[in-house]
Amino acid sequence: MNAKSSMRDRLETAARLERRKEAFALQEIEGNPLTPDEKAMFEMFDREGWSDERRRAHILAQFAHKPDISATE
Repeated sequence: MNAKSSMRDRLETAARLERRKEAFALQEIEGNPLTPDEKAMFEMFDREGWSDERRRAHILAQFAHKPDISATE
């Protein structure tokens, strides 16, 4: 890895971290804060370098396995 790609990787990582922080803050402002497990999931995505497509598939799979709580109300 050369110096340019290393610097680019660090900048991309910093930008992704900043976007994640903003997203977490917006969720709180909207009255729908993420749980600690949800925050950990997004941190894991970044740490392990998951692609956007893989992230999306994982999240959609999580919803497919959760019961619809509105049906019980």
